[in-house]
Amino acid sequence: MSSQPVGPTYYADFAGLEGLKRDVKADDSHSIRAVAQQFESLFTNMMLKAMREAKLSQGLGDSQQSDLYEDMYDQQIALKLSQGKGLGLADMLVQQLTRNRAAKAADTLPASGSGSAPPAPPANRIGFIRMIEPYAERAAGQLGVSSDTLIAQAALETGWGQHVPAASGDTSSFNLFGVKAGGSWNGDAVTSLTSEYDAAGGPARSVSQPFRAYASVQQGVNDYVTLLQRHSRYSQALGTGDDVGAFGGALARGGYATDPDYVQKLQATVASVKALRATDTATLKNPAAPPTTAPGEIS
Repeated sequence: MSSQPVGPTYYADFAGLEGLKRDVKADDSHSIRAVAQQFESLFTNMMLKAMREAKLSQGLGDSQQSDLYEDMYDQQIALKLSQGKGLGLADMLVQQLTRNRAAKAADTLPASGSGSAPPAPPANRIGFIRMIEPYAERAAGQLGVSSDTLIAQAALETGWGQHVPAASGDTSSFNLFGVKAGGSWNGDAVTSLTSEYDAAGGPARSVSQPFRAYASVQQGVNDYVTLLQRHSRYSQALGTGDDVGAFGGALARGGYATDPDYVQKLQATVASVKALRATDTATLKNPAAPPTTAPGEIS
């Protein structure tokens, strides 16, 4: 195996590791990949060192100098193995670090209040998906539906996180599914503008409505799951799996949404979510790949 001399950013350099850790905290996806590769290199080097130390006796040519050269050679091997696909450990770490970052971001999700804003660019939409993904996957298991469907519904209800109902001072309600505060709701609530459609048809009108407010994203998602499970008018939405039309149709019939095109918009948003998740997965595996825009996105 041929190898080139390592530079000052060698992956087993602990000073370099600290610098990359600072980049990870700054939300740099490329640094997350570098840290994961660095950890894989450290692990590989430790494994090689342990294998050499496990030999029962010294050879005729063994000396302190030969041990030094062997250690340097092991570092070169560890560096080479950590590059490219490596042992696969780096890929697992990238996924875990990304999920942890998304979960931490969830409790600081900014509220955008009411008003019109430009559609979120694909990069921000991917950030929204990463944030809600772990919550949506758990909720999907409880409701018997696809996580893509729940992510899409939250994106449709909030404009990809740009229009989360908020109190004065832009305090977020963490209400990602547009759940309104009816007469039976005893918790906190915020008032926000929303678009409503008359049963007789006609254009949408902007009205002020009370929305439930939560202390965290998790609390909001839990309440949404409970709402669908306990109200019989939404029972046909449960267990619909990947059938977005059946899920959205059941919600519309139950009065969850007044938009006559709600099902079609939800289906188009699901297609966007699937495309963006596929793009994000490919980017994590190959950070150098250019991002793509998902077709048919609904803002």
